[in-house]
Amino acid sequence: MSSRETGNRGPKLTVTYTDGTGGTGNEQTDGSLPFTLPGTAALRASAKKVFAHYFSPYPIDGFTVDILSVTSAQWTRVQNLVKAAEAVDAGFKIVLMPDMNGLASVDSSAFATAMAKLAASKSVYRLADGRLVVAPFKAEGRTAAWWSDWMKTMETQHDIKVALVPTFVDFNKHRDAFASISYGFSNWGSRSPAANAGLKTNIDRAHGMGKIWMQPESVQDERPNQSVFDEAGNTENLRATWKGAIDGKAEWVQLTTWNDYSENTQFAPSRNAGWTYLDINAYYLTCYKLGCPKITNDTAYLTHRVQPVLAEPSYAQTKLMKLRAGSSAARDTVEVLTMLTAAGKVSITIGGTTQTYDAPAGVSAKTFPLKAGTASATVTRSSAVVAKVVSPYAISATPYVQDLHYRAASSER
Repeated sequence: MSSRETGNRGPKLTVTYTDGTGGTGNEQTDGSLPFTLPGTAALRASAKKVFAHYFSPYPIDGFTVDILSVTSAQWTRVQNLVKAAEAVDAGFKIVLMPDMNGLASVDSSAFATAMAKLAASKSVYRLADGRLVVAPFKAEGRTAAWWSDWMKTMETQHDIKVALVPTFVDFNKHRDAFASISYGFSNWGSRSPAANAGLKTNIDRAHGMGKIWMQPESVQDERPNQSVFDEAGNTENLRATWKGAIDGKAEWVQLTTWNDYSENTQFAPSRNAGWTYLDINAYYLTCYKLGCPKITNDTAYLTHRVQPVLAEPSYAQTKLMKLRAGSSAARDTVEVLTMLTAAGKVSITIGGTTQTYDAPAGVSAKTFPLKAGTASATVTRSSAVVAKVVSPYAISATPYVQDLHYRAASSER
């Protein structure tokens, strides 16, 4: 269950790089990645689209901005975003994702006027047939009849046809009611491997109804202000959500989220993870769009928490996080995720204890018990070191405050 169900958020935007002008057909060599990244033109030419959900209270320079209403400073920011996207890159598109918690009190006419104003920009995403894509979060916050009337208002008063892609909190409860008015479906999704084990089922249901599907991809979810966390299982949840999108042949993907630091769901570069999640995500995004690329650069990623889940903080906290119902069981593990050009031997040291194992060529992951101290991993082949990662995050059995956010480090950064 997302915090968006509690009504503590405003409307959102979703952004995407899609097909369009700009970029070249040349591959982009980046020594930080375990593969050669295809060129912008090749990625944008794919029919499959990847969106990054952005939350406005934590803006980053030159990317996107969120809105909390259709009248406040947040509204000014989103209009500026639309203008900037149009000016900078014709291939950069913004999909409107109004949040029906935050817009619960906005009437249909005012809502239509606001969306129509944004839709005047070429940077706002439309289908090939010209329909404006609107993907409201918690669409079930309004009835299907309300949405149908709103879409008629958009067409009759603003001459805009809408392709509705509702993002449900509860897809299976509401899909039938929305089927006749929707171009596609999505849901906000969960943030643990257990809850993401059967993603293909929802995708198949949407496809069976003749709808496209936008699959949420996520790293983790940890909310001190709401006293709840999900067990992401190191990178297991991220890999599981991508597997669901790929196996289920989802037409679109949404990264949930780009930068919501209040829920600690961010893909964006951060102090706790650097670029690691983005780098891993780049591999799976390429798999999704173009097929999995060849590993050309031996790389190792290390993920772990900085304390055991049940460690008691020394500070007298009055509010502690507990595992969300339905989540995977909490675990204390260090994970080594390797992407290797050929098989290699991995040595991992946690809290002064070293263990070794043989890792195959390609992508593989292995976990080890979390221990106080430091963590590092080295990959060798024929006695030569081909990758080494040292986590800069110390692990403590006696933390000052509760901190269940997974840290991440890369051998290439």
